[in-house]
Amino acid sequence: MIGISSAMQQDAIKELLNNYDGGDFTYTFKEKQGIKLVFDVTGDAAAAATKAKEMIKAQPWGNVLYFQAAVV
Repeated sequence: MIGISSAMQQDAIKELLNNYDGGDFTYTFKEKQGIKLVFDVTGDAAAAATKAKEMIKAQPWGNVLYFQAAVV
């Protein structure tokens, strides 16, 4: 599992990761804990967290967003 902590753009982050289909990972939204979004992932969780961070930063709204991605 990984956690994405962000106070903003939570719906966009959920949509982005749930719809990701281009690699070794799948992300499934599990629950929200305060400002943290928890996702079940397949594959290596540390690599999945890194990939999620890259994908979020690649979005037009992601390059100015303050967030953290980590293994839970």
